[in-house]
Amino acid sequence: MSLGQNLQCLRKMRNKMTQEALAEQLNVSRQTVSKWELDTVYPEMDKIIELCNLFSCTMDELVRGDFSLNDEAYSDIRTETVKAFDCVKYAVFSREPESDAISHVERWAKELEMTDAVIIGWDFPYLSQEQVNVFHMHGYEAALILDSADAAKIGEKPEIFHQEDQDYIAITIKDPMTAPFRTIPNAYKALMTHMKINGIGHRQDGKVIECFEKEYDKDGICHMDVYIAIE
Repeated sequence: MSLGQNLQCLRKMRNKMTQEALAEQLNVSRQTVSKWELDTVYPEMDKIIELCNLFSCTMDELVRGDFSLNDEAYSDIRTETVKAFDCVKYAVFSREPESDAISHVERWAKELEMTDAVIIGWDFPYLSQEQVNVFHMHGYEAALILDSADAAKIGEKPEIFHQEDQDYIAITIKDPMTAPFRTIPNAYKALMTHMKINGIGHRQDGKVIECFEKEYDKDGICHMDVYIAIE
C-alpha cells in the first residue's frame, strides 16, 4: 500500500479521526492532509515523524506497510463486554492441535447433552522453540462455556474456570475458513493496530482469557468473532 492509503486507514482507526482534526493536530490545512492521502503530495520529513509518533508506528510501516482492512470479509472493529461465564478448558500440543482440542471439548458437550454448545478457542503459545522448529508442533486450547446446570453436572472433568464481566475489542470474519491463514491473522493484526493507535492496553494478568475465537453459523454461512481482552 501507499503512504496515503496507510495514512487514511490509520486516521480512521484512531476513533474515526477526521481530516480536519488531523490537520489541526499537525498544524497544516485539511487540503494538505487530503493531498497526502491521495498521494499527490508527500509529507515533509518532520511531518512523517509527527505522524509516526501520533499513530504509534514506524516510518517503514507508514511508508511501506499495509494497514488496510478493506476485505468484505471483515466487520468494523468494536468494543464488547463479554458477560461473566464459567468454562472448562482443554489444551493440545500437536501438529494439528486445533481440531484435536475442539473435538475433545465437543465430546464433553455431548456427554452433558448440550444442544447449543458454545465453544471458544485460542492459540496456546507456551511451547519451546524445539517443539515448534524441530517437531513442528503447535498449541491450541479450547473451552466449553457452561451454564449453572452444566457446571453442576461437570463431575470429574477439569477444574471450572470462572471469568467476571470483561471488555474485549472484537471483529467478525465472514467465512473465515476460505483463507484461514490470511483472514484470521489479519484480524488479530487489525485489532492490535487499533489498540496501539488508540492507547488501549491488552489485559494479560491470567484472570481472564486474553484472546479467543468463536465460530458460528449465520444465514448458513460460517462466521468467526475474534476477541482480545482490554484493560
